[in-house]
This record gives sequence, C-alpha cells and structure tokens, in this order.
Amino acid sequence: MKFRSKIIDIGCLNNFTRVVTTISKLTKTCVLRLTPDNLYFVLSGKVDNGGVGMWCELSQAKFFDEFQLEGVSAEANEICLELAPDNLSRALKTAQNAKTVKIKLTKKHCPCLTIAAELPTMSSASRVVTHDIPVDVIPKRLWNDFKEPSMPDFDVSIYMPPLKIMKNVVDRMKNLSNFLVIEANMNGEMNLKIETDLVSVATHFRDLGNPPWAGGDGSQAGANSQRDPEAMVQARVDVRKLQQFLMGQQFNPSKAMCNIVQNTIIHLILLYEDVSLQYFIPAVA
Repeated sequence: MKFRSKIIDIGCLNNFTRVVTTISKLTKTCVLRLTPDNLYFVLSGKVDNGGVGMWCELSQAKFFDEFQLEGVSAEANEICLELAPDNLSRALKTAQNAKTVKIKLTKKHCPCLTIAAELPTMSSASRVVTHDIPVDVIPKRLWNDFKEPSMPDFDVSIYMPPLKIMKNVVDRMKNLSNFLVIEANMNGEMNLKIETDLVSVATHFRDLGNPPWAGGDGSQAGANSQRDPEAMVQARVDVRKLQQFLMGQQFNPSKAMCNIVQNTIIHLILLYEDVSLQYFIPAVA
C-alpha cells in the first residue's frame, strides 16, 4: 500500500483544514477511507444501539495538487485507516502559511500519516515541520462496515434554519432537559421543543421549504405521498448529540437538510461546494 499527496494552494489547504477540524469536533476517532477519486471520513456508529453515524465525502481533485494511491490490490484499490482526527487537525493548523504540505502513509514505529509542511523563511534555506500521526490500518475483511450508508426511508424532509441560529436555540434548551424533540412537516415548518414536568418550551421556524426528493416516477421519495402536508413528524433525541453536531460546523453549508423517520432517527445532510456531510442521530424513547 502506498499513499502520497501534496497541497500547494493555500485556499485548498484552509478548506481541507476546516473540514478536518469539523470532523474532529464530531468524533474522537474515525476511519479515513482513501480511494483514487475521493476521501471519506466515516464514523460507523451503531445507530440502532444509540450511537451516532457520520459519512463525509470529499473529492480529492478539489483539494490536492498531487494525489497518488496504491491500494491493497488492483481489484481493491483503497486504503482504510483509523485515526484521531484531532491529531490531523492540529498538524494541519500548524501549516496554514506553508508553501506546500505533503501527506503520505509511512511506516515508522507504527503506521503513520506523515504531514510535512514546508514553511516560508527569510533565507533561501527551507524549513520543514513534520508531524507523524499514528494510524491503524483496517483489514479488507472489515471494509463493509465503512461503506456509504443508505438513505433512510424518511417520513419528512425539510431544509434547516441557519445553523448558527439553531445552535443558539439548542444551547439554551440543553440547560432545561437532556432530551429535545424535533418535529417538522412537508409545509416547511420545524419546531424544536423541550417538555418536562416543570417546563414546556418550543421554538418555531416557518417557510423553510422542503427538498424536492423525487423517485423514479416523479413522486416524493421516502415521504408518504398520502401524508397531510400539515401533519408533524417527530423524533426525540439526546440534546447533547445535536449540540455537538451544531458546534462542530466550521463554515456555512450551501444547503442543510433534515430527514426525520418518525420516532426512529434524525438524518442531517450538509452540502458544501466540495464536501458533503451526513450525520445520523438515533431517537430515544
């Protein structure tokens, strides 16, 4: 297995750093899946058992000036690595003014992602700062655990309000209860609610719009075509998991969508210019 890449453009480096920093705020460990065309950050949480799940997809051509990959075999031209994204984020932050940043898979005391940043100097001599980030190589027999998750058969899909506004609301609500109810309908309405024996609080959003998901016959995919557009679908979630997701965002997405399966799961989708991020939060009884 071989992997080496290079980033020269400072804008691409900054964007890649923001993506990795976002991932680092969502999970302590994840899997980095490398293919010839894309990079994926994957958190294969057991959503059925209360864990969260994440799938973040990046096109390597949008970030890297050079990208060379030799996977485990010609038929399976991929590499899967488990790492702590915070280590990668901190290494990239030290290289924000670098002339070039090289990232490659190395074998030292253990497998590592080695980040080599060539920093500008006042003289002709170059100054290179190197970070070795320990990784675990995931064997091929386990790769099926890190494939793209399927779209849940949602009951309602809705565009989300601005994430900063939503974060401010959730930050206040977490002081009232450990659980929050998200409900929405196909009329562009979303409510965030806290209900306890002592207090009942709700924040209402209107005119958010609903994504035009369409099936092969042009019908609304996932959503029940017979559902009353005014009827609310809800899921009760751990407020800390939703807050962690909202706190992790480092830049505003071009689109943010929320799919709800009644009393089962919240599926959040953020689309950026060159990145897509899916996040799964299970409902609680």
